Amino acid sequence: MTKNQQIVTYSPAYTIVPTYECFNRCSYCNFRTDPGKSDWLTIKEAEKLLQGLKNQGICEILILSGEVHPLSIQREAWFKLIEDLCNLALNMGFLPHTNVGPLSFLEMQRLKKVNVSMGLMLEQLTPKLLDTVHRHAPSKLPDVRLQQLEWAGKLQIPFTTGILLGIGETEDDCWESLRAIADLHQKYQHIQEVILQPHSPGYQQSFAAQAFDPHQLPKIINAARQILPADITIQIPPNLVKDESWLLACLDAGARDLGGIGPKDEVNPDYPHLQVQRLREILQPVGWELVPRLPIYPNLYGWLNEELRNAVQEFNRFSSSNVYQK
Repeated sequence: MTKNQQIVTYSPAYTIVPTYECFNRCSYCNFRTDPGKSDWLTIKEAEKLLQGLKNQGICEILILSGEVHPLSIQREAWFKLIEDLCNLALNMGFLPHTNVGPLSFLEMQRLKKVNVSMGLMLEQLTPKLLDTVHRHAPSKLPDVRLQQLEWAGKLQIPFTTGILLGIGETEDDCWESLRAIADLHQKYQHIQEVILQPHSPGYQQSFAAQAFDPHQLPKIINAARQILPADITIQIPPNLVKDESWLLACLDAGARDLGGIGPKDEVNPDYPHLQVQRLREILQPVGWELVPRLPIYPNLYGWLNEELRNAVQEFNRFSSSNVYQK
């Protein structure tokens, strides 16, 4: 890296989906299937997937799932599968990061033992979305999602959250949601990244709205940078910002992370990830150095149990580069 280059990070990642089944029906969703309509991933299938990732530079295994209702008789089996997938990823030399919707305090406590970090999108705090895009999504109650962020802080779980843009919120709603994140981080110091994710229409959704205008993203990022504490990194998904000049404008406005880069964006399957070489071709000529990172930042290593700390240390020791730092 030359003296005048600035760093933007990404996580070399692969997403594993235990199930696409979800009891929520968010009208903008392009991920879910109805309960009972798809098979769950088996541990044997997951092991085969992970074996194929060996020696490919992958560090993060993102475990991303549709939600099983908290009162469902399948809830414990679903949670156990997630827990087993985390253990499998660890045992095979990867670092798990889980994002599976709202969990109980005890479930979060259990997953803390087998995840180097976790995440949940706050989306938007405004309750008016419960009458529109979240009308049929019981787990999208703002207080429920805000409580997850607080529990993560109390449990000292390194955490990623974020807001969705273009789902019916106002700018004031965005600022309110970001201030709530900032307030919790000031109390617990646990938020690593905040994702600013623009709504991007897909083939499956019923939400009749245009894509969030990416030309508005730099303005949102600039405001977020003023609201959020300096030690929270702002993340944007580059596959949802099609115009290269506006991707660069987002970095100039204060975004410093491009999230997990892998073969497929499971949440936005209509928008293929820009792969690392292509991103470097965009970024390097104008002074940005694209650097891989782990799903946990070094300042929070002390929150990990011994097994997880050893996994992080081993990954750093045997990775092909020593740049997996933030």
